[in-house]
Amino acid sequence: FLPMLPIQILLNNLLYDVSEIAIPFDRVDEEAIAGPVKWNVKFIERFMLVFGPVSSVFDFLTFYVLLYLFGAGEALFQTGWFIESITTQVLVVFAIRTRRPFFRSRPHLFLIVMALGVIAVAIALPFLPVGQPFGFEAPPPLFFVFLIGATLAYLAIVDVTKRIFYRLIAARSTRFKTMIHTPSSFLR
Repeated sequence: FLPMLPIQILLNNLLYDVSEIAIPFDRVDEEAIAGPVKWNVKFIERFMLVFGPVSSVFDFLTFYVLLYLFGAGEALFQTGWFIESITTQVLVVFAIRTRRPFFRSRPHLFLIVMALGVIAVAIALPFLPVGQPFGFEAPPPLFFVFLIGATLAYLAIVDVTKRIFYRLIAARSTRFKTMIHTPSSFLR
C-alpha cells in the first residue's frame, strides 16, 4: 500500500504552508541581520544533503514502529506517518531558522501559534468526521507517546547536527580565506 495517500500528501502540504504563513513576521537573530547576506547555492545543497537524511532516518523509524510495534494496517500507517510528518516538518523550522540552539532563539509568537495550531489540527483530524474522507484512522494512545519521544529526539539530533554542520562550514571557509590571503599556505 501507499505510505500516504495523494490526498493526504496534499493536505499535509496545505497544513504545512498554513503553518509557515507566519514566517515573514518572525524575528530573526541579531547576527543574522548584522550585514548583507548573499545566497550561496552550494551551502544550500550541503545543508539539504546533511539534513535530508536525518529526516529520513526518523521517517524509517516511524515506519518500523507503525508496522512492527503497532501492527498498523494501511489506514493506521498512513495516519501515523501523516501526523509524524506534519509534526516534525513544522517543528523543525524552529531549529533551522537560527544558527543558535533552537531553544535560545526567540521566534515570533505568531509563528509559534500557527505551528502549534496546525499540529493540533493534524492530530485532531483522525478523531473527527472530517478526517474520514481523507482515509484517517484514530491512532492508539501509545502512538502519541512515540510521537512525543520521536519528535523530541528528532529536534535534538537536528540541533546537534546543525552545530556540527556550521562548525565544519565555518572551519572550511576560514581555511579557504587563509589560503586566498596567504599564497605560502599552498606550499605547505
